Amino acid sequence: MKKIKFLVIMVAVTMICFSCDDDGGTSFRFLEEGIVPNIQKDASKDAFFDLIKISSGENISVAFSVEVAQGDPIASDIVGFYKTASGLIYKATLFQNATLPGDFTLSANDVVSAFTELASIDDLQLADVLTISASFTRSDGTVLDLLNDDTTDNFSANTKNSALFNTVISYPVSCPSDISGEYTVVSSGFSTDGAPKNNPLVNLSYDVILTDNGGGNYDISDGVAGVYQDWYCAPYGYCFETAGNFTDVCGTLTGSWIESFGCTINLTGTVNEDGTLTIQWSNCFGDTIEEAIYTPKS
Repeated sequence: MKKIKFLVIMVAVTMICFSCDDDGGTSFRFLEEGIVPNIQKDASKDAFFDLIKISSGENISVAFSVEVAQGDPIASDIVGFYKTASGLIYKATLFQNATLPGDFTLSANDVVSAFTELASIDDLQLADVLTISASFTRSDGTVLDLLNDDTTDNFSANTKNSALFNTVISYPVSCPSDISGEYTVVSSGFSTDGAPKNNPLVNLSYDVILTDNGGGNYDISDGVAGVYQDWYCAPYGYCFETAGNFTDVCGTLTGSWIESFGCTINLTGTVNEDGTLTIQWSNCFGDTIEEAIYTPKS
């Protein structure tokens, strides 16, 4: 099943590569002119809303810059979405008719003032997230929102994955996190596929690097810690690392990403008192790593 899905993906990519705007007849696809922002966090300021400092009475501030990376809007708004840990989503205009490029600062009190659903600073709770993007108005009056009201993307994957600009940033309500570095991972679990020889898998050792992106967000050099290479290199040619990610919210780890079979991997885990991480992950095929112990390398 994995082999078939992998081949389907490759065929789809090939078809995309050979497509064009001219369908060979008299019609052409209309390519609407888009407007894209470049939003960057100020690295010298807080990367998240520190719940410990907020609880002690400090008015934490975050800062970021916004510029137009592509297009020519006649009006620009900086918009925010506040998502609570329980899943409620609130939307507000943080800066109306903003002058771009520009630098912007938001304190915790500013966030409470911007969202009518938040009554006081006490409403900022662990695992809440403030997401910031933009809304542009074109010269013909069309309003282009980068995010839908449920915070899903209203732009293409090419735009999202571009290395030239950043369209969305997020500030979680969290605790300080410092778990970047190199780890040795020992994984045990099972595959639902009949091809892997080492199945169930017991104590596979593999080294990974965790890269700190700020705000408790981390990239994993190989999110499956060598498991896919062990299982699927020989039968399917999956002989490469699968980059992953997770967010650390006061010791609780969660993450998800799409691997090269086109399947979503979901990760959960905890930060342990001895500095190790205990992680579990599974994919849409039902493959499961019941335990992966991350031990920092000295």
